[in-house]
Amino acid sequence: MIHQPFRAGLLANAIRFGLIGLMGTSPLALAEAAQARADIRTYEIAAGSLNTVLSRFAGAAGAAISFDSAQLRGRQSAGLHGQYSAEQGFAAILSGTGLQAVRQGNGSYVLLERSGADVLELGATSVTGTSLKGLATTEGTGSYTTGVTSTATKMNLSIRETPQSISVVTRQRMDDQNLTSITKVLEQTPGVTVSRDAGERFNIYSRGNEISKYQFDGLTTHVENATQNMTQNLADMSIYDRIEIVRGATGLMTGAGRPSGVVNMVRKKPTKEFQASLGGSVGRWDDYRGQVDVSGPLMESGKLRARLVGAKQDNDTFTDYYSQKRDTLYSVVEADITSSTTVRFGIDYQKYEADGQTGVPLFYAGGRQTNLPRSTSVGSKSINPEYETTNYFFNLDQALENDWKLTMGGSYMDVDREEKNILAMVSNRNQFIDPATGNYPAERIDKITNPLNQKSAAINLQGPFALFGREHQAIIGYEFSRYKSHYKSYGYASGTMNLSNANQLMSQVIYTPSNDLDIINDYYVIQRGYYAALRLNPIDRIHVILGARTSDYKYESIFDIPPSNYSSKSNYKKSGEVTPYAGLIYDLTPEQSIYISYTDIFTPNNVTDINGKVIEPQVGANYEAGWKGEFYDSRLNANVALYQIKRDNATEVAGYHALNIAYYRAIDGMETKGIDLEIAGEVLPGWNVSGSYSHSRSEDSSGVRKATEHPVDSVKLWNTYGFSGNWQGLTIGGGARWQSKMSMLPITVSNIYYRAVQDDFVVVDAMARYKFNQHLSATLNIDNLLDKKYYTAVGSVGYGYYGTPRNATFSIRYDF
Repeated sequence: MIHQPFRAGLLANAIRFGLIGLMGTSPLALAEAAQARADIRTYEIAAGSLNTVLSRFAGAAGAAISFDSAQLRGRQSAGLHGQYSAEQGFAAILSGTGLQAVRQGNGSYVLLERSGADVLELGATSVTGTSLKGLATTEGTGSYTTGVTSTATKMNLSIRETPQSISVVTRQRMDDQNLTSITKVLEQTPGVTVSRDAGERFNIYSRGNEISKYQFDGLTTHVENATQNMTQNLADMSIYDRIEIVRGATGLMTGAGRPSGVVNMVRKKPTKEFQASLGGSVGRWDDYRGQVDVSGPLMESGKLRARLVGAKQDNDTFTDYYSQKRDTLYSVVEADITSSTTVRFGIDYQKYEADGQTGVPLFYAGGRQTNLPRSTSVGSKSINPEYETTNYFFNLDQALENDWKLTMGGSYMDVDREEKNILAMVSNRNQFIDPATGNYPAERIDKITNPLNQKSAAINLQGPFALFGREHQAIIGYEFSRYKSHYKSYGYASGTMNLSNANQLMSQVIYTPSNDLDIINDYYVIQRGYYAALRLNPIDRIHVILGARTSDYKYESIFDIPPSNYSSKSNYKKSGEVTPYAGLIYDLTPEQSIYISYTDIFTPNNVTDINGKVIEPQVGANYEAGWKGEFYDSRLNANVALYQIKRDNATEVAGYHALNIAYYRAIDGMETKGIDLEIAGEVLPGWNVSGSYSHSRSEDSSGVRKATEHPVDSVKLWNTYGFSGNWQGLTIGGGARWQSKMSMLPITVSNIYYRAVQDDFVVVDAMARYKFNQHLSATLNIDNLLDKKYYTAVGSVGYGYYGTPRNATFSIRYDF
């Protein structure tokens, strides 16, 4: 397919050529590549159903074709072998079927009866090939981007049409880089940093703030760091089609929350045609993984369909005595109740279990920073955290007259967390290793229980309307969420451990008998919100999004330490909090636009000051402006964003009570400024790229930098190239991640200054895949190719977390 050339202004061209230059090509090569799409190619497509053969050819040929699935039902094809143009290939595949592929004015094809009229009324339509316009699902597209996203506004808009920064990690990207967990995905996401302050507790940051809102198919759930039960950050990627990340404030869609963004994990859906895959992998440190995915109709009409996904992983790690297990199961049924009504019911289950603990102390007593081996463990191998998470969900999509649509959804998340035999170095920034003896202060907890559940529900109505002779869009909706967590710990003891033997206390000082209750920590959060938004199109090139949300918010927490007679309670309630939103998009050309957007910030705080009083909510504003480009039938997206976040009542640790419980102070005039640049998609036939640069710096009103434990600058590059001709079937890829220096907030203990620093570093990854035929493929991934030793996090509690050393994973996959 021949695509229109870029029609860019000076800024757009500079960004486009600069980012593509990083990938090693030139504007001339792009122009030549666009013409090359029409060239004759070699195809080796095995026999199968006509639907499958036609779809595989369209994808390989770079051609979009629309057809009624009923036209192909029950028909078989001998496949295609040899050299063909797109039109020749379609003609050969359809020979003798009475069907023909008719080329349209936009370059796409429509499947018609040879003896029929010029117009065919299409029923359920399948679209495959290069065009992603209007297509949200990424599975099977082979793309690194998507045609539609609704996470930012709930409206089905392209990335270019949305006046906020959006990144999408597609199914193809996850498969190419072996991104099997959400933290691996977010580590590759532009403008996002992954940190941690405990073995199984990851902290995800964007634009100077922690991301605390995670969505499943658009339904919002909450993460509360203090509970240590952050099961969303342990999610396995086997059941997801794509991960959408909106950076910046999302108050219109999520209500109260930090101005960091939201992560939307979109599950795979059942397919009307049968498909199945079976895969397995083996990697360094006895890393074994298996996965099965089966989808298809449960009746011949395809109106009832289902999908079943299962995955199991068992691995040791580079840390001594630290291993992990994951079991994932996902089942979903979808039904077309009527021609306009679709319902979906599903359950996903994940069990995560670890033995041992990762993380190393950052300091020796005296202030010197440690440089311990990456395999060092300061926790017992008997530590055993377990998380069992079950999500129940349903969705209903109802098409109405005049292209309006009603959408309803609900979910219930149940998490059972239990941790036993905890024996490790004290998680306290004031505790250090004795450099002479290797001794360090340790603590023991017999057991932690932490059940957690969340309820979410949403309903919205959206569609077009006419005003002053032009078409516009409107949406109105309601959302509800409830978060409830109950934490208890039992049997506390303190003593001393040694680096040479991290499995037993050298001495114990027990101040409460084992199995007696030590800590209670409860959280209860309820939020209700009503929102409405308009997308107005006053003239051809200008689009305005105006919206507002009114929220009711209730927050309660309890923190008790019975043996010490310590008790702290906090609560906050707010009704009718209004969050306005405004965005303006101006189309420079049909492929490019510039935009500005604004939204209010309202974030209730859950921490107390030195007097035990809950700090007032964070309030402020989020401003963003940028340029976006969408090229090659939506298969390539590029964007530049400048943003500024202003907040009052931001918080930071001010000190510690006698019981080592932190207290906080409010910061007024906190300001975060930054820039995001990103390009994602196909820049040449068979060449997928993802490249980004992010800069984010937070300062208080005096100009003092905050959030130093996160880098100011980062660059993330990844690309793959699939060969054709004699090398057809081979795909190679590689990339690098660079980030600037980060450091732990310095502390002074007994007049000794402690400050941990991780200088800037680069991590290089590579992959290669060979597809033996249409069914069987094998992939080799090598992570940290240069074996760089670095910290992924320098935590506030005196722990550091090493990045994974060089390792290789070999995987094999069979598609039925």
